[in-house]
Amino acid sequence: MKVHWDLDNLPAFKNAVITIGSFDGVHRGHQRIIEKIRQLAQSNEGESVVITFHPHPRQIVYPKDGSLKLLNTTQEKIRLLELYGVDHVVVVPFTVEFSQLSADEYIQKFLVGKFRPAYIVIGYDHRFGLNRQGDINYLRWYGKEAGYEVIEIARQEVDEIAVSSSKIRTALEQGDMHTAYSLMGHYYTLSGKVVHGEKIGSSIGYPTANISLSQKEKLVPPSGIFAAWVYHAGKRYQGMLYIGKRPTINNAAQQTIEVNIFDFNEDIYGEEILVEMVEYLRADIKFESLEALGLQMSKDKENSEKVLAKNEKANFPGKKGNAKLAIVILNFNNKRYLQQFLPSIIAHGSPFQQIFVADNGSSDESLRMLSQQFPTVKRLDLQQNHGYAQGYNLALHQIDAEYYCLLNSDVEVSPNWLPPILQAMESDKMLAACQPKILDFNNKSRFEYAGASGGWLDGLGYPFCRGRIFGEVETDKGQYDDMQEVFWASGAALFVKAQLFHQLGGFDGDYFAHAEEIDLCWRMKRAGYKVAVVPQSVVYHVGGGTLSYNTPRKTYLNFRNTLSTIFKNEPAQKLVWLLLLRMILDGVAGALFLFQGKFAHIRSILQAHISFYSCLPQLLKKRRHNQQLVRQLRKNGRPNLATGRYRGSVVWQYFAVGKHRFQDLFQ
Repeated sequence: MKVHWDLDNLPAFKNAVITIGSFDGVHRGHQRIIEKIRQLAQSNEGESVVITFHPHPRQIVYPKDGSLKLLNTTQEKIRLLELYGVDHVVVVPFTVEFSQLSADEYIQKFLVGKFRPAYIVIGYDHRFGLNRQGDINYLRWYGKEAGYEVIEIARQEVDEIAVSSSKIRTALEQGDMHTAYSLMGHYYTLSGKVVHGEKIGSSIGYPTANISLSQKEKLVPPSGIFAAWVYHAGKRYQGMLYIGKRPTINNAAQQTIEVNIFDFNEDIYGEEILVEMVEYLRADIKFESLEALGLQMSKDKENSEKVLAKNEKANFPGKKGNAKLAIVILNFNNKRYLQQFLPSIIAHGSPFQQIFVADNGSSDESLRMLSQQFPTVKRLDLQQNHGYAQGYNLALHQIDAEYYCLLNSDVEVSPNWLPPILQAMESDKMLAACQPKILDFNNKSRFEYAGASGGWLDGLGYPFCRGRIFGEVETDKGQYDDMQEVFWASGAALFVKAQLFHQLGGFDGDYFAHAEEIDLCWRMKRAGYKVAVVPQSVVYHVGGGTLSYNTPRKTYLNFRNTLSTIFKNEPAQKLVWLLLLRMILDGVAGALFLFQGKFAHIRSILQAHISFYSCLPQLLKKRRHNQQLVRQLRKNGRPNLATGRYRGSVVWQYFAVGKHRFQDLFQ
């Protein structure tokens, strides 16, 4: 990432996708905007540019207002923007003269003159120019002449950002570091230069580095002791942070901020350090003597080490036991994909995750490669190829976590892919499964066949997606960027609540591969739970990397498993006519394959029907067993089957009416 401080010396940005704001906190709401400009930049072979200001505009416009409390210094903000994958950050010196620009000057001289944007991504309520003359409509009007397009951030998203900022400040003021973390997606930080103190800490065995904050407007959490990570000269150390007026010593008038860095003995006066505040341990209190204070600090250090060790092992703050998230990759002879894509998964991970590769009896030395090149990735040897469905069943029974992410080995993840998903699942306890937006690795402006932006089902049980109907795959223009309930989530990148997965019996192991995720999601929805797509999270799927889309084997599994899924989940009264109609439509599909000369595929359809009807007794037992599990888990007394279900026939709409895009089905 490149940082620019001089407006008169900016580079010529290529197809710049810009967004403008203070981005204080760079929290999860901001991260969705950042991901949006990153996606637009990637789709248009351009560069993502965040424009922010220093000092904060309120400090110039309202210089006597002392109520402003910032979540970030400018340097802290830059550090976070780099973490979330921005190409350029432009720090605009906010001066009285800049604030006096008219709306026309703001657009012509500043936005167009300095950036020549291809896209401007802003909120519906964005105002600019002297006396806030300009708005989004004025910006759009200018865009026709200047050659840029305005992408509006919806009212709901803007309101969520404001609410999140308020909630973060409230949490920090109460010392609730866990809530602050869940809203921000990263720890709250304090940073500044190390200055000389009274060296009383050294006299009791706990020397501290006193921090002078670089901005007096920085919000400081309440007095007390915090477990903390300390960063100095590119290295991270464990430590405990103190905020307070030292009542045991002299009850100073000025608050001090000082950190004891564990196993550290360097002279760093005058140097910059950054502290991540992990957990609030206790309030600041007055002790009878320095000896008593020293004894308490010994306990504080022990407690800090426990908290930080728990964090280092990727456990969720404040929860004991299992990992919050287990990312599980099922592998069969895909060593090349693991070598290619594991680095992105590790680099863009969460401190609360564990990564597993469950190997389905590979013969390409995948396990040996993992032990040599990725020693932190845990390995499960399943000995033989059990297929996708049973392979995951066997692997997940060995993994203890709150959430599973079942990720194909041929998937590249983006920098901010995890926080939006985890936030969605944390905030809605009825959300049982979800998926990110899935784009084509080889053409990142297009959706990928396996899931696109969420799976739907038509009235006859045919699956399709927001962004893909049958073989027609759409270009991603942001048309399906809203998070919404769907009917099924793709197995290429499937997030699921672990306990519910096991309570519903997991996947049907007889499926081997294909449609097992639809079957599972259908059961979840019958039990009253929700399935959703979270497009603010993005991954890139090679597609067909493990099983090619256009093989007779895939055709067989497709037709057989879809029939089984319908039989196990549709109401009994509907099955009589539906199975007959599906038999007719499958015959039409066979005729189409005949016309195309794909005789092996015709044989696959026949074999699928023979297998399905010969297995009806076993399928009937599964149907009854699933009904029992669903009844036991049903939360609200009724299923949740309407959302994500298209009442008509997508076959008719696609082939007879000619509607090839998802959004056209509803026009």
